[in-house]
Amino acid sequence: MINLKQNGKLGFGTAPLGNMFRDVPEEEALETVKTAWDNGIRYFDTAPFYGAGLAEMRLGAVLSNYDRDDYVLSTKVGRLILDEEEEKEGLFEFGHKNKIVNDYSAEGTRRSIKDSMERLKTDRLDFVYVHDISPDFHGDQWLSLFEEARTGAFRELNKLRDEGVIKGWGLGVNTTEPIELANELEETKPDIHVQATQYTLLDHEYALQRLMPGSEEKGIKIVVGAPYGSGVIAGGSHYAYQKAPSEINSRVERMNEIAKRHQVSLISAALQFSAAHPAVAAVIPGTTRPERILENINAMNADIPVAFWEEMREQKLISPEAPLPIKE
Repeated sequence: MINLKQNGKLGFGTAPLGNMFRDVPEEEALETVKTAWDNGIRYFDTAPFYGAGLAEMRLGAVLSNYDRDDYVLSTKVGRLILDEEEEKEGLFEFGHKNKIVNDYSAEGTRRSIKDSMERLKTDRLDFVYVHDISPDFHGDQWLSLFEEARTGAFRELNKLRDEGVIKGWGLGVNTTEPIELANELEETKPDIHVQATQYTLLDHEYALQRLMPGSEEKGIKIVVGAPYGSGVIAGGSHYAYQKAPSEINSRVERMNEIAKRHQVSLISAALQFSAAHPAVAAVIPGTTRPERILENINAMNADIPVAFWEEMREQKLISPEAPLPIKE
């Protein structure tokens, strides 16, 4: 489904390239993508939402220098970027000022793909995900938008896959319920989903019970986004894209104490834990700093003693049902 060739299941999530949380200098953003490439990263995931096209443009500026057959590229649909501008706040307040509107229709899907390919400077996409049809973005309205996507975006992407235009499609969401619902549809059949924040060291119980078994049964792969809980596991201050609450910070502190005793980096544990499940095709941490790319690669390849995982289970910090990255 996704052949990463090097670095195990490690890919690159590009939300931070859209100036998420801070105004990232152009040179730094481009150098981060180049560092990922130079060190063997070959799966890149992006979206129009990330800085109103900024992440796609930065990614395309670098990847367009390489042979298109040498990497896997995915983006998302469900939002269109308009020429008019508006004041921004929230995750991407430092991104482009272009107004963004929701559009999960078939026509909107086609336009979104065309616009994304122009920003990415490419003639094709490998995977396309329907973005954020979930309660965290749309509240009670998410089900009506899901229905719009079911009769619009889903059918269009199914058609594009069957015609060989794309390799596969699915959802890109921060919750599990929309994926579970999409997996049960008869008319359209997703191939792969990006699920962010719900299969991490901090939060995986529900996904283990419902999301992973259901996806495995149907042969649908999962790409894990935000494996650091959107930052807090890696020393940041955000959890699920919000300010981390005190109970989460306390849990991370407990994990770090165990990690120090076993001389383990917690980011190594986080990446390898998320990648260990057989349903997972890739893990895509995001960053805008070149040195973080190298840290992620080293973390994915680091040796972690069995005693660390045993203590994490004994302290009930990870589920006894979770597959672990224990090397034989």
